[in-house]
Amino acid sequence: MTWTGVFPAVTTKMQASGSIDIEATQSSIDRLIKNGVSGVIVLPMLGENATLTQQERDAVVTAASEVVAGRVPLLSGLAELSTDNAIAAARNYQKLGAQGLMTFPSLAYRTDRRETVAWYKAVAEASDLPVMIYNNPIAYKVDVDVETLKALVDVPGIVAIKEETGDIRRVTDLFNAFGDRFDIFCGVDDLILESLALGVVGWVSGMTNAWPAECVALFNEARAGNFKAALPLYRLLTPAFHLDTDVKLVQYIKLAEHLVYGAPEFVRKPRLEIEGSERASVEKVIRATIADLGKRV
Repeated sequence: MTWTGVFPAVTTKMQASGSIDIEATQSSIDRLIKNGVSGVIVLPMLGENATLTQQERDAVVTAASEVVAGRVPLLSGLAELSTDNAIAAARNYQKLGAQGLMTFPSLAYRTDRRETVAWYKAVAEASDLPVMIYNNPIAYKVDVDVETLKALVDVPGIVAIKEETGDIRRVTDLFNAFGDRFDIFCGVDDLILESLALGVVGWVSGMTNAWPAECVALFNEARAGNFKAALPLYRLLTPAFHLDTDVKLVQYIKLAEHLVYGAPEFVRKPRLEIEGSERASVEKVIRATIADLGKRV
């Protein structure tokens, strides 16, 4: 399987009580697909995976499978503590309709290289689903670097890497080491133009939840080498894209969705909706982006 294009990391919509709003989640996924995304990823970190029960995760994947209905690839995030749980989750998500896995490192323990290799091999061999490695050493303190990937290159189930080190040089290092063996996805919104210039084939995006048509247009122009058209849009969106790199990206992106198209901004505790001067500052960025995009029409 080859993945390419814009794959939004979908937010899990919540009700004011903190329970999952399945209807709103399905509506947001349908909106993304209708606006041209190439795939969707439910239960990412942005989807508050770690705060959900297994029953809730199952409900999200099932609901997503129903609304996606084969129109684009559906990936599920896989974030577990133990290898046994990760294996069980991979098999479970396949039964529920997922067509791929975006797999985190173990959330319980900072694995060394040998342990990281064993973790990803176990998940890749647990089901028939292709695996995207979620490489975010800033957040999870485990770097699936070139040397680690050399030990995984012969595992056929591992097909893609979400590159989120924040070091743009890593993209070229991956291509130099592995050619087109892995589908390289940019995992940082405010590095997408730079990453496309270096050859990535996909984008796992947060702010695409708010502006799917615009993000797809940006990706397509830059992927085609039309940077003259892409650069002004990238500059316009970058202040909002910076919000994707903050520790409160869940609250910020949900607020953007709320302001753009009315989606609920509620989050699962311990997260709380932002307020006061913080909210005013974030809202200023989002409203300015909305206004600037309106001027382009």
